[in-house]
Amino acid sequence: MAVQVANDSNFQDVLNTNANVIVKYYADWCGSCKLFAPKFRRLSDNEANADVLFLDVNAEESPEARKLAGVDNLPFFAVFKNGKLLEGQSTTKEENVNALIERLKA
Repeated sequence: MAVQVANDSNFQDVLNTNANVIVKYYADWCGSCKLFAPKFRRLSDNEANADVLFLDVNAEESPEARKLAGVDNLPFFAVFKNGKLLEGQSTTKEENVNALIERLKA
């Protein structure tokens, strides 16, 4: 499944209409965010993650969505189950993001 883009205007609706969501918070100036983008796309295309919605949120342009996850550094990944934040962390390691996804699906 392709990575979708969300912002403050539709973020809550997306969370409320999808059971399992992982969000990558990024900024246009963030080099690590750009480097992680292809990995995030690859994870979203993985058949094992078909029941997870992958979202990109620009942290600078969506302050409300950023506050919901407690973003403190970029890139930041947060997992939401049935609209509620389960966990979030700032990381550039694919295995850490995979671990978040696995806990979300459990």
